Amino acid sequence: MARGQGKGRADDKRRGRPPSAADYRVEEQVGHLLRRAHQRATALFLEHIGAADLTPTQFAALVKLRDEGRLSQNHLGRLTAMDRATILGVIRRLAARGLIVRAPDASDGRRTVLSLTPKGRALVDRITPNGVRVSEAILAPLSPGERRAFLALLRRLS
Repeated sequence: MARGQGKGRADDKRRGRPPSAADYRVEEQVGHLLRRAHQRATALFLEHIGAADLTPTQFAALVKLRDEGRLSQNHLGRLTAMDRATILGVIRRLAARGLIVRAPDASDGRRTVLSLTPKGRALVDRITPNGVRVSEAILAPLSPGERRAFLALLRRLS
């Protein structure tokens, strides 16, 4: 086998040799594989939840508001792992659709508190079972043990 193909690369790794440019295969890189997995997850999300006209980040915000009740913008952003600009855009779009309301915090006028509207709660209640289906579809190629291990590893990476 030629160097840089199959056995040659494995031998180099075992001998502690640093990888060379010829050894780099984009389809074997973690970033590439994560991007492809994300594309698949997004496609499955759109297949199961697309009719609700929500993005994955909007869905996450709605579900977290349902779970937690009233939250500040900042706290919702932290709970859903969104930066300030992203959560502000998500909130603006959800409020424009009448799914959430913004109100000043009675104890701290600098903070804005968010909560679901009845329309937002009804939407979340209706589509959350589809969120479960998305996760099931994403994990379908894996055995139960692989699913547990994969999710545990993702939690460590995130």
